[in-house]
Amino acid sequence: MTGWTRRKVLAGGAATTLVSACADGSFSEQKRVAVIGGGIIGASIAYNLSKLGTQVTVLERHDLATRASRGTFAWLNATWAKQPRHYHKFNQLGLAGWQELESELDIPIKWGGSIEWFGNSERQARLVEQIEEQVDWGEPARMIEIDELRRLEPNVVFDPNQTAAFSPNDGALDPVFATSALIAAAQKLGASVKTNCAVNAVRSPVGDGTTILETDQGDVECDMFVLATGADPKATVALGGIDIPQRSTPGVIAVTQPMKQLLNRIVVAPGVHIHQRSDGRVILGEQDGAPQTDAHAQRLANRPNSFPSRELSLQHAGRLLSVAQTYMPAIANAEVEEVYIGWRPLPLDGHPVMGFSPAMQSAYLAISHSGVSLAPTIGRLAAQEIMEGIQVEALAPYRPGRSFEEVRRY
Repeated sequence: MTGWTRRKVLAGGAATTLVSACADGSFSEQKRVAVIGGGIIGASIAYNLSKLGTQVTVLERHDLATRASRGTFAWLNATWAKQPRHYHKFNQLGLAGWQELESELDIPIKWGGSIEWFGNSERQARLVEQIEEQVDWGEPARMIEIDELRRLEPNVVFDPNQTAAFSPNDGALDPVFATSALIAAAQKLGASVKTNCAVNAVRSPVGDGTTILETDQGDVECDMFVLATGADPKATVALGGIDIPQRSTPGVIAVTQPMKQLLNRIVVAPGVHIHQRSDGRVILGEQDGAPQTDAHAQRLANRPNSFPSRELSLQHAGRLLSVAQTYMPAIANAEVEEVYIGWRPLPLDGHPVMGFSPAMQSAYLAISHSGVSLAPTIGRLAAQEIMEGIQVEALAPYRPGRSFEEVRRY
């Protein structure tokens, strides 16, 4: 079975379950659900809940997609880093979901795959083994050599003896556009959205089961609420009564002004990630994270999303461009449009946190590092659990009450 066919079959199971539930009248009583967080995960959940006839209110402390969703490289993938197998399968479902949303909501996605290699010979040898595992798990990934590399990416400079992993099912998108499209679709179905609206406290359900969310724009009544709060480690404690240990780390994302077509695929090279959107903008992602210095530690202490000055942001962009030019000389002429510090929502074990809080029955948690890849599937399955009051088996490994341990997969 080919990669895409397999993914569509896997995704179809979840979709069929949802259709059946709607058909038997399970959702005849409209529920009021507040989604706290207007990033790509919150947007997907809001959209899927709205499709099921839920009365949805999205509450975002800032503007839509201005935190983790804006500061992401936006690589859609189910590659070697997605371990173990259940998590890899979960990401396969996510990519299948994006194929559906691409046509359903007219979201532009640049497919074509990714090319990845390492500069360290030992790490490169391990990549070969990991690609063999990917094949066993249903991915049409393979190692390719210099002739094919040059054919696939003629504007990239490769070492004459270079081999690299090619994962043809991967893609990339504009996460801000995708988030906005999901929110707009939810609004057409009746969802309301409040931006620059902070949720400060939760009052326990009153007599009729109503939960009150205290916001700086007034109280919001709901039957349940979703915490799609990304890398904010305090939100789950303050609003959901549960501490989700995270090791969120910063990464710099630089976006250029539109350029002529230079790249056909995602290139994951030593020191930098590169892809080019269909609008011509080149996206550069920092691979190794911020320099480990006291100055950087102090500057990042309050988790800023921007640099103190344009000059400083351009210095960081220049560092990324310098590495990128090693592989793609034509990018030397790039003009930087935006530089952003992204904070990844990364629970200690690297996996999503999905499900109702053990401490508060009206609070549903949806926090994930692979938020862009997983957004379609997380939105669909979370909506199903919230509306039906059931536990979907695919989410069993990701419950908030699990025992977390630190596993550095990426």
